[in-house]
Formats: sequence, C-alpha cells, structure tokens
Amino acid sequence: MYDTHAPDTLFHLADGAQSVIVVTDLRKFFGDVKAVNGISFEARDGEITGLLGPNGAGKTTTLRMLYSLLPPDGGRILIDGLDPTRDAMEIKRTLGVIPDSRGLYTRLTARENIAYYGELHGMSGRQIEARIATLVDTLDMADFIDRRTEGFSQGQRVKVAIARAMIHEPQTVLMDEPSNGLDVMSTRALRDYVRGLRRDGHSVVLSTHIMQEVAALCDRIVIIAKGEVAADGTANELLQRSGCDSLEDAFVKLIGSEEGLLA
Repeated sequence: MYDTHAPDTLFHLADGAQSVIVVTDLRKFFGDVKAVNGISFEARDGEITGLLGPNGAGKTTTLRMLYSLLPPDGGRILIDGLDPTRDAMEIKRTLGVIPDSRGLYTRLTARENIAYYGELHGMSGRQIEARIATLVDTLDMADFIDRRTEGFSQGQRVKVAIARAMIHEPQTVLMDEPSNGLDVMSTRALRDYVRGLRRDGHSVVLSTHIMQEVAALCDRIVIIAKGEVAADGTANELLQRSGCDSLEDAFVKLIGSEEGLLA
C-alpha cells in the first residue's frame, strides 16, 4: 500500500534551499517487472535536476507518477507539500509538464493548442493572449504560431509543447527527454530556455539518456539503472565518488555496467 505516514510538509535542506519535490522510496510494478524499485531524490527551486539513465531505466515511469498519470505502488511523493495520490488536480495547476509524447492536436494551430491549455487552467482570454505573446517572443514562434501543427518539425513541436506547459506560469517544470529528435540549433535554443527557467527560480526536473545534456544543464544528477538510484549528487560529487575524470566514465562505473553507456 501507498505510504501515508510521511509529513505533508516541504523538506528544508541544510543550506537553506527548499526542496520543491521530495520522492521517497518510490515504487511501480507492472506484473513481475519492477519498473521503479525504491527511487528517492529531491529537487529544489532554482536548480535543474537530471534523471539520467539508459532507455528502460524507469525515468519516464517516475515522471508519470510525479504528475499523477500513474499511481505509485509504494513510497511517497510530495510536490510543494502536495501528494499526487490525494491532490492530483491541485498538482496539475502547479506543474508544467513536457511529456515524452508531445501530444499536439494536429488539426489545431499552435496558438489554439496553447490557448486550449490556458482555458483548462481557468485563465481568462486576456490572460491567455498576453501570455502567448510572451511565449511566442521567448521561444521564437512567430513564423508558425498560427499554422496547424500537422507537419511541424520536431523543433516546432517541442516549442509548442513547452509553451503549452508554461502557459499558466508553473513554478515546477517536468521534462521527459526534451531534446529527442532535435537538430543542433533547436537543442541549443532549448538549453537556453531551460537555463532561463533556472535563472528565474523555477525547479526543473528533466529525464534524459544523453550525457551531453546532463553536463550542459544539470545542477544535480540522479543516475537511475534498472529502476533504482545508482548514485546522485552534483557532477563533481559523482566524479569524486567514482574516481573518474569524465561523467561518461563515472556513469558506467556507478551503474556497474558497460551496457548502459549513453549516446
């Protein structure tokens, strides 16, 4: 059964930073498959936390439990003091989610896709219009904002997915493999945007199997392998713990397998 005994408060860390997300002994099983098997980590305001691991490690399943798409089979999640199993609707109001499947409505324009999510969040027409104008400028979407999304490039689809997730200005942002399929310029633009979220004090959690992405963005790294946390900490801490000179070598050593070597 799901643990209901942990306190409904935020965790306060020794340096005074506040943990927006606290995950404790999280578990999810699909039959005999232990997709997530006791994962614990924390994510703070003003930081980018990376969930790093090979495909099938349990990263996406973990994120889906965070935004209440999947119910956990054990453990505990607190997001801004809220429990996804009890406060699913309230959590959806505080989160911005860019899922692995972008899920755009192809018959709608980019503007209509974004506005629809604003309406779901109870925003007024004037609020939506002003917010879309800001996002179009920030994400450089002017050339395609009023085109139907069918036939969009991967970069355009990701930008619409980001704008849709950020329409209600959430404090906490979850990104699942955000750079999959992007070209070099789109990847650079995405990284600049994510760094901007950090500068503005947002808490960002992103899952990835791309080592370069972690090295370029993440303040803290949670290495996941076979549904479990193999190690977590800053890049320097992981290098010191492993005794390696590169994050790639550290990753391989910490998960104890060459099979997880990342692209």
